[in-house]
Amino acid sequence: MISILRYTEYLYVIVAGFSIYRIFSDWNTDRTMAYFFIFFAVVSIGMFLFRRNYRKKFEQRKQDNLNK
Repeated sequence: MISILRYTEYLYVIVAGFSIYRIFSDWNTDRTMAYFFIFFAVVSIGMFLFRRNYRKKFEQRKQDNLNK
């Protein structure tokens, strides 16, 4: 379960990286799409941070339950 959570975190980083690439490639040609990808980049980075925090709390709770 935890390994799946770890992989999904990095999928968000990949989406953010692709979005940042598209921002730079589309900025001069299609500014509307660049704004669209800015939104995706910000949401992806936020989801990465949220999922990483959630996974660490889950691991800590599991560790605390094993120590009891």
